[in-house]
Amino acid sequence: MPDPVPDPVPDTTRLVEALREHTAGFARAAAGGEPDAMVPTCPEWRLATLVGHLGQADRWAAEIVRTGAPQPIPSPREADPGPPGEWEGWLRAGAEELIAAVGEADPGARMWSIVGPAPATFWLRRMFCETAIHHYDAALTTGAAYGIADDLAADVLTEGLEMMARTAAVETFVPELARLRGAGERLGVRPQGMDGWLVTRLPEGIRWERGRSDGDVVVSGSMTEIMLVFARRVPPGDVSGKRALLDHWLANTAF
Repeated sequence: MPDPVPDPVPDTTRLVEALREHTAGFARAAAGGEPDAMVPTCPEWRLATLVGHLGQADRWAAEIVRTGAPQPIPSPREADPGPPGEWEGWLRAGAEELIAAVGEADPGARMWSIVGPAPATFWLRRMFCETAIHHYDAALTTGAAYGIADDLAADVLTEGLEMMARTAAVETFVPELARLRGAGERLGVRPQGMDGWLVTRLPEGIRWERGRSDGDVVVSGSMTEIMLVFARRVPPGDVSGKRALLDHWLANTAF
């Protein structure tokens, strides 16, 4: 069976706004902490490592967009974000480098990505989603406030489902995702005030649809809470049905 048709992606303007917003929020949250503070949701990472990873990843993605070719995956521990007083400027510069690279790319061009050939906007979206989750990590570490718009939190979840359903992701990026294949088990996602998701585990991979949330197990809550549950940042709260199915999903999406 071919890969599923993805949900509509937020337009480029919205993605640019989102990346800038959450880069700034991440920077503000990180500024309130000690560089050596341990990040509870990223085991064995210190705050300075988290900052280095994010700024480094933006620059790595920008180089992929510029060249269209894969680049060696950098080690977060080798990134140098500079002293804390320079973190905000360094982080913003990395995000702007990626935004500029995407803006200059041929809209019709396809380039390397972790899930197969993709347009430049793939990397803009990927880094927004990465930044949104790490913004939470930084806020948790330092005690800063965290918030995200419902439409953006929904796209973080959808982007994750899209990547996990792609054949290339299972074959070359995270082979462990093959464990999510099943025999028709259904996972419902029911956010407050929004359309839900229905994820079905099939022998050939996962498939999903929007607008339904009936499943063998159903996760309910605010859109932000649900995003964080599926990012394995907070434990599930409101769960009905076969909890073991949800536990299995979360255990095999830690990548």
